[in-house]
Amino acid sequence: MSSSVAPAAAQPDPRPTLTVAAGTTPRAALESAAAAGVAGSDVNGPSGAVVVRDSAGALRDLDVPFETEDTVEPVAIDSPDGLNVLRHSTAHVMAQAVQELFPNTLLGIGPPVENGFYYDFLPSRPFTPEDLSAIEKKMTEIIKAAQRFSRREIADDDARSELAHEKFKLELIGLKGGGEADSPEAGNYTASELDAEEASQVGGGRLTMYDNVNKDGSLAWTDLCRGPHLPTTRRIPAFKLMRTAAAYWRGDQKNEQLQRIYGTAWPSKDALKEYLNRLEEAAKRDHRKLGVELDLFSFPDELGSGLAVFHPKGGILRRELEGYVRQRHIDEGFDFVNTPHISKDGLFHTSGHLPYYADTMFPPMDLEGSEYRLKAMNCPMHNLIYRSRGRSYRELPLRLFEFGSVYRYEMSGVVHGLTRVRGMTQDDSHTYCTPEQAPGEIKLLLNFLLGLLRDFGLDDFYLELSTRDPNSDKFIGSDSDWETATAVLEQAALDTGLELVPDPGGAAFYGPKVSVQARDAIGRTWQMSTVQYDFNQPARFELEYQSSDGSRQQPVMIHSAKFGSIERFIGVLTEHYAGAFPAWLAPVQAIAIPVSDDQIDYLLDVAATLKKAGIRVEVDASSERMQKKIRSAQQAKVPFMLIAGAQDVDNRAVSFRYRDGEQRNGVPIEQAVAEIADFVARRVNSSPTAADFGAGTGPRS
Repeated sequence: MSSSVAPAAAQPDPRPTLTVAAGTTPRAALESAAAAGVAGSDVNGPSGAVVVRDSAGALRDLDVPFETEDTVEPVAIDSPDGLNVLRHSTAHVMAQAVQELFPNTLLGIGPPVENGFYYDFLPSRPFTPEDLSAIEKKMTEIIKAAQRFSRREIADDDARSELAHEKFKLELIGLKGGGEADSPEAGNYTASELDAEEASQVGGGRLTMYDNVNKDGSLAWTDLCRGPHLPTTRRIPAFKLMRTAAAYWRGDQKNEQLQRIYGTAWPSKDALKEYLNRLEEAAKRDHRKLGVELDLFSFPDELGSGLAVFHPKGGILRRELEGYVRQRHIDEGFDFVNTPHISKDGLFHTSGHLPYYADTMFPPMDLEGSEYRLKAMNCPMHNLIYRSRGRSYRELPLRLFEFGSVYRYEMSGVVHGLTRVRGMTQDDSHTYCTPEQAPGEIKLLLNFLLGLLRDFGLDDFYLELSTRDPNSDKFIGSDSDWETATAVLEQAALDTGLELVPDPGGAAFYGPKVSVQARDAIGRTWQMSTVQYDFNQPARFELEYQSSDGSRQQPVMIHSAKFGSIERFIGVLTEHYAGAFPAWLAPVQAIAIPVSDDQIDYLLDVAATLKKAGIRVEVDASSERMQKKIRSAQQAKVPFMLIAGAQDVDNRAVSFRYRDGEQRNGVPIEQAVAEIADFVARRVNSSPTAADFGAGTGPRS
């Protein structure tokens, strides 16, 4: 999963179960319960219900009468479902404002998304920042007008007539799940190709429109939508439009390019303010910005989108990461292997990645009468290593590990710094074992990768169990194989004691997986490590081992990536630490700053001693004034600054200055070197301070 930025979720109060009689509305049931003093049945206030959930789990509008009696549960605006309804309704208000200000603008879709919403438009010209301000102002007017969201069912032909001027809506009508995919508006798509966001517009079965109705009963605006929505626009407490972006209709580059406006909405002004503050903090930590400021990496246009180069300081960071992880794998019993970057594409047909992942692989190259592809995954080549000779049960588990370079054709719209690239290095391992060994191996892997993340200062996480969607043809293998694999992964995940969240349909095509979702220093969640149980590839590659009774048996294959990719992990760590890496990882661990040029030679000698102790140290011998050198070192986020003046030279000492501005004066050279070397060797993940060394501090200057 990608990172998310949000205030801590509100803990909802227990919600009552109420009965809605046939012919009456949920609002009537809620108001009756509230009058009787039933807690959680209020329809007003910051935690008031905005929709209800019926006995089948569907969300329903408060003011639409039920055809038959049913039980319902109120859904508060500050709950996850309530937030989605709030944001979906705010997207409608935004679209209404856009069409009032820019009457010829055509509508695409406008779903809620994580922390906000968007709506796609085809305007006569691109939107400007000034346009967004005008749209926000118009939205505020619509909200204050307390327009009512009114649901009405409509036949397909009537919807086509009413929306004849909205070509994108017409296409969705042709694609809706209730059939009619062969209508002229369906184009080259089929009904099954509706994604979740498009389904929020039309769903399946009978179509519905949502009218925005003024207090006098007149129609203000209407949109094709499945709903549900807030009772009125007045229930939108706080919103903000964030930015515009280009977006292809239905995410297909072959389609028209639309203008997308992103916004956010929250159940209170304080919640919105907190979210915007978090975004501001996230912007300060943006690894793309810090990568430039700290001279770690860049993305030259000459290489192409999503292809990074690491500069010397970034190279040090990679070397430290890779060296530590390589040794940890060796300590855990893994054998290091290496495979090429390119292969005949028949290998990926054997593995099953083709045709399933063809869209995310680079196009084939025709060489010497054969088609070759850049490697998008390492597992097929590891299977060839396993298959290179006969295997005995005595060799299992066989654990192979590689820093494998892979290449994936990510759409340009989703490429994002180091966290979503087209060329990456995976810390990829594959374990081959007997079915009986699989539970123990998965537990070993989970403990290994959780410990590894903790070693780098990421210690707040939960697990996600991704399983197959039984209604999808993406997944291969028998029901019994999937049930066994899922049960083994689930039990191993539960044994860690961490929270386990289900992810239905999120499995790889060849088997279920457990992923680690790690929270960083400002509460954002990042998908990190994965463990996948694979019973399909061993069969496709005809992998075997000789069992103790002499029979030939098929091993289980367990995939695991501890960081996901080195590039992504560096991006996440950069933002987690805001560029102030732990001293053991920092590209420059110490910098020596002379008060005047007279101390340069002295500090060069000090630096030589530090280098002998394995410390990465530089001496700032530039012509800048000392205070400027200190500011530069602070901006470079160097953990240890060593300052020397004439008195320090006489006393064979230095003064320490730390990232937080604290200072310790007159520390003997031998002690200074020992303190830095020890702090680095202990792999402390917090920034060093004077208090870490049990000493008093000098003034901050």
